[in-house]
Amino acid sequence: MTRLAIVTGSTRTHRRGEAVADWVLTTARKTAPEGVEVELVDLADFALPVLDEPASAAWGVYAHEHTRRWSEAIAAFDGYVFVTPEYNHGVPGPLKNAIDYLYSEWHHKAVGFVGYGINGGVRAVEQLRQIAAELKLADVAAQVALNTFTDFDYTGIDLTDPTVTGVFAPDVRHADDLATLLDEVTVWSRALAPVRDRATGELAATQS
Repeated sequence: MTRLAIVTGSTRTHRRGEAVADWVLTTARKTAPEGVEVELVDLADFALPVLDEPASAAWGVYAHEHTRRWSEAIAAFDGYVFVTPEYNHGVPGPLKNAIDYLYSEWHHKAVGFVGYGINGGVRAVEQLRQIAAELKLADVAAQVALNTFTDFDYTGIDLTDPTVTGVFAPDVRHADDLATLLDEVTVWSRALAPVRDRATGELAATQS
């Protein structure tokens, strides 16, 4: 069984990311390759403070329970799909913070990106690709770019309300893009399994 996590990238109270992540989860469970299990990992459920570990994540020695809980959640998966907004031309703070809490838990796995924003979240995704490379995450080429104007319906909604998010109504083509993304993440996650196994064996050897 290949386990993939849909990781939300926003923790705001009135966030579009929750609706997008739910769509990704529902669609993935219908279209993901055979033998793939998909689960939602919502950053809001972990309430991670700004990185407060005394040691670098590269050591894998965690002082705080919230870090250990986050580590266990992420380590349990073979690959990831990050659902990310774009904040001020870049990666949202909560997502970058959550990524930086960990190190080896990300290694030798695959990741795909579903971005949303005025420009489809593409600039945040480009930054995440650079981060993924440092963490030995294999980022796939397929990508979903959702536009907050055309993929959300604001019919009958008071647009003067600053908390308005609209109703998520993605164009049908995005489901095909997501299916391709999931297929690529699955293929790479499985291909990297022997590398993960070897790394785990080497770590165990050093600790014995």
